[in-house]
Amino acid sequence: MKSRHTGLTHLKHSARYSLKGLKAAWSNEEAFRQEIVLCALLLPFAWWIGDSHVEWLLLVGSTLIVLMVELLNSAVESAIDRIGPEFHELSGRAKDMGSAAVMISLIFAGLTWGTLLYDKLFG
Repeated sequence: MKSRHTGLTHLKHSARYSLKGLKAAWSNEEAFRQEIVLCALLLPFAWWIGDSHVEWLLLVGSTLIVLMVELLNSAVESAIDRIGPEFHELSGRAKDMGSAAVMISLIFAGLTWGTLLYDKLFG
């Protein structure tokens, strides 16, 4: 489907859709709300833990990756739920894979924060 808008008008519409998606995730996804709260608590510490711009970017980036993957997982789950409530092996597999992606992003963020915090405290 070709967009009817170009330039700044397209950017404005795209931003509106993105904010609508964030609002939908906040309203409907408990995990997204929990991860937003975790980000709000952690991100101020990134300035203290990160000793360089690269370390700061790793801390912030790993946290934002969790949010991005959670949004994608929620989108997959919503699309599958739209198809129908009956169980199908492929639907279950897709949802499980989305959940696994979130878990991997959380492990990556935890390792990143843990490693840099350890270096800050004991390095």
